[in-house]
Amino acid sequence: MKITRVSVWQIDLPLTEPYWLSGGRLKFERLDSTFLRIDTDEGLSGWGESCPWGHTYLPAHGPGVRAGIETLAPALIGLDPRSVDHVNRVMDVQLPGHPYVKSAVDIACWDILGQSASLPLWQLLGGAEASPVAVNSSISTGTPDEMIALINAAAEKGYTVHSAKVGGTDIAADIDRIEAISAALPDGHRVTFDVNRAWQPATAIEVLNSVTARDWVEQPCETLDQCAHVAGRVRNPILLDECMTTMNDHLEASRRGACEGVKIKPGRVGGLTRARQIRDFGLSVGWQMHIEDVGGSALADTAAIHLAAATPDANRLASWLCHYHLAIDPVPDQGARNLDGAATPPDLPGLGVTPDPDLLGAPMAIYGD
Repeated sequence: MKITRVSVWQIDLPLTEPYWLSGGRLKFERLDSTFLRIDTDEGLSGWGESCPWGHTYLPAHGPGVRAGIETLAPALIGLDPRSVDHVNRVMDVQLPGHPYVKSAVDIACWDILGQSASLPLWQLLGGAEASPVAVNSSISTGTPDEMIALINAAAEKGYTVHSAKVGGTDIAADIDRIEAISAALPDGHRVTFDVNRAWQPATAIEVLNSVTARDWVEQPCETLDQCAHVAGRVRNPILLDECMTTMNDHLEASRRGACEGVKIKPGRVGGLTRARQIRDFGLSVGWQMHIEDVGGSALADTAAIHLAAATPDANRLASWLCHYHLAIDPVPDQGARNLDGAATPPDLPGLGVTPDPDLLGAPMAIYGD
């Protein structure tokens, strides 16, 4: 089997309402997503999506995805997409770094591999069944009352796990947010306080040693060094996210005891191949893991949910579904969706999501035959 064509679509994904994180310093209203289809000489096609969360969140942006695919496409033509590790090695030679560019290509190759084997991705990724995965709400920064109201609204939709955005320079405000939210959580619910790297180490230590809450705290500071410094001086379990891109980052975090868990996002680390490797390392060191994507439609969400469902319960935390924040749905009624606080991956061969090209419109670029 050989890749004969790579087609690319640019899709604007407006959010239903503005979204703030990192203590309110970053605002998002629209995502720039790239859909990609790989066609083969045996008639199978695979789909992938790469969608950075804006251009201020990580060193990634929508136009960069498409520029990178243009660079990679000539080297992809003629490869067997089922040889996912080899495809990744070729991409790394042609374009060192830039993992967010490669995610859509890698996911599309996994989609073809699953279809060729007549197996869903959750099974190829090591799962015994299509396990329902708990999904968490994502609570934008605001006053304690505003954030509690958002949590209660999410609870009415079945969410029992929540990610509350805190962080900034107002120490008293963050202490108030954390304490108020912890006290107001409905019975049986859990919360992670996601700082999105907005604290300086001294601020993180002061806030976390001032609160009674012992919930997860996610990415308190910018760098791995800073987060490791904080982790050794607070009692809250630390979850790392934005500073974790390469396998070496994860090796270093484990060596330094910088965290009790990580977020694994295919769109950030380069696709399912890299995400699976990191997941397996996390299992070996006993981490707990959120497995979700950076952003995107139900297509990107579903790829991450396949990997999450294939992860043992003891190591799996909740996953976030970006598509619930979107005002449009490019793949209606397909993929992993929230049902009473959980999402289950499709049982169809491969990814189980096949966009309708008529809904996407004309591709912006076609490479190959």
